[in-house]
Amino acid sequence: MNAGDDYHKGMLAPIATFRLTCAAALFALCMAVPVMAQERKTGDYPLTADSLVQADIKHGRLEGPFEFHSKLIPDTVRRYWIYVPAGYDAKTPPNLLVFQDGQRATNPNGSLRVQNVLDNLIAKGEIPKTLGVFVTPGNTSATYPDNLGMSNPNHRAEEYDALSDTYARMLTEELLPHVAKSYAFTSDPKRRVIGGTSSGAIASFTTAWNHPEAFGNVISIIGSYTSIGYKPATATTPFVPGGDIYPGVIRKSKIRPLRIFIQDGSNDLDNEHGNWFLANQQMVKSIEWANANADKWDLGPHRYDLKYVWGDGAHSDQHGGALLPDILRWIWRDQK
Repeated sequence: MNAGDDYHKGMLAPIATFRLTCAAALFALCMAVPVMAQERKTGDYPLTADSLVQADIKHGRLEGPFEFHSKLIPDTVRRYWIYVPAGYDAKTPPNLLVFQDGQRATNPNGSLRVQNVLDNLIAKGEIPKTLGVFVTPGNTSATYPDNLGMSNPNHRAEEYDALSDTYARMLTEELLPHVAKSYAFTSDPKRRVIGGTSSGAIASFTTAWNHPEAFGNVISIIGSYTSIGYKPATATTPFVPGGDIYPGVIRKSKIRPLRIFIQDGSNDLDNEHGNWFLANQQMVKSIEWANANADKWDLGPHRYDLKYVWGDGAHSDQHGGALLPDILRWIWRDQK
């Protein structure tokens, strides 16, 4: 070993000590700083505490499922559930929320969990006491199949995606009067909301559009404003329009006294029926155009009260479910 080797050996000792010290400091720093949160995935919208069961509040009760046979939609059977709020008093009729696809709306492990949202917001005094009616589409059978679970009954498209008022009349003339035999609820359309997701959303919009005297508020989540209900004309049957005509209809119709919440995601469906995200944007643009041009085109005297939220989700209830507490706060923001 020569003198140069001794020199380098002498230099290596402090360098090694310095490296160890830095490594120890870096380790300590990493232990002191929290690990970075996992990057959010597209379409991931976790529920907040407002949608989860809270042990320290008074809870309403969810009754059902019950079966219901409609005369207006013959040869079908559907299920429904009733949410009765804590402190319900028939002498003071509560607000009303009607939600489509009731089996999913009330699923305790699902994306919506509407009964939990009502429990929590009512307990905090953020919305008025509200009676909930959660109803499935019809199934063409004598009794509702026990093996459907969260799946759709087989008469869903015929009811939800049609632009006629048959489904609305079933609700307003048959089911709700049947519920009213057991529970009181408001008749004021400003205190009544109808909502749903996907085809349940367009069914809700169609109901309020045809019967604003029955429902003054609409919740539309990933709404199917597409051509699902379209049927071409044949030699013996006329053309039947689908929900994709709504933007044009809205622009050329008198404005209904409606408060409307619309949600959709940029990765929603794009198939033979249409593009869901574009369809929902068209709905919003048409509603905004009607409001802005109401005087010029004699569409008044009403104006739509509109709020919308876009996300990056697919055809999923997840974003709408996460938003639901704020949706209800917004809809009933001027009620105590």
